Amino acid sequence: MYLKHGSPVKMMESYIAVLTKGICQSEENGSFLSRDFDARKAYLAGSIKDAISQFGMEAVILYTAVMLKKRIVVYHPRVEAVQEFTRILPAFAWHRQDWSVLHSFVHLHEEELEGLKMCTGYIAGFVDSEVNNRPDLYDVYVNLADSEITISQPAKEAMTMGKLHKEIGQLIVQAAEDPDKSDSQVIKAISLKTKEILANLASFAEVSGDGDKRKLNFEALKQKRFPPATENFLYHLAAAEQMLKI
Repeated sequence: MYLKHGSPVKMMESYIAVLTKGICQSEENGSFLSRDFDARKAYLAGSIKDAISQFGMEAVILYTAVMLKKRIVVYHPRVEAVQEFTRILPAFAWHRQDWSVLHSFVHLHEEELEGLKMCTGYIAGFVDSEVNNRPDLYDVYVNLADSEITISQPAKEAMTMGKLHKEIGQLIVQAAEDPDKSDSQVIKAISLKTKEILANLASFAEVSGDGDKRKLNFEALKQKRFPPATENFLYHLAAAEQMLKI
């Protein structure tokens, strides 16, 4: 919607009207209804199919990093490329509907980095190639320009790939390669697989003493005798989903 220039007071009045009532009206600009703008459309601003196609089976690394709330740094010299790519990454964990983890354009300035370091997990975009030499900022480094993904040494244990990851990776790639599937349908396919994994995790979790929230006991997880990589992933996923019994 194109807004004609008006006085700062009128602009503020319109902003407050939208914020409090979800609507503003004026003779110059007509009507604006906030309900006409679905937030999910903004979430789908980038193409998850393009992101997956660029990295193929390695896209499962991106999926795993987002699911485990790892620190992801994306580099490309063009800010437009960085912003478009980072914008779609939270969709790998669609069930969370959490785009607050996104910091699509960050400078290598200490005041900005200090704020970033206060986050437990994030997706941050940079146009400065020197970020590659700042392993203190990332668990997973994505060189978008060269189509390379690097897992930092401290994060390798949590990011160990196994049979389950291969299964997820194949599903992701097949969905993205299907010409009949839209980006939203690919996200739905990934989300359904995620819900299946979370439901399996919840099935052997116990109801905690502080209410009806289910918590995972690590000993109960070990009794399932999953392959080591799967057990490791589920353990860290339970922690990311705040399902881990301490």
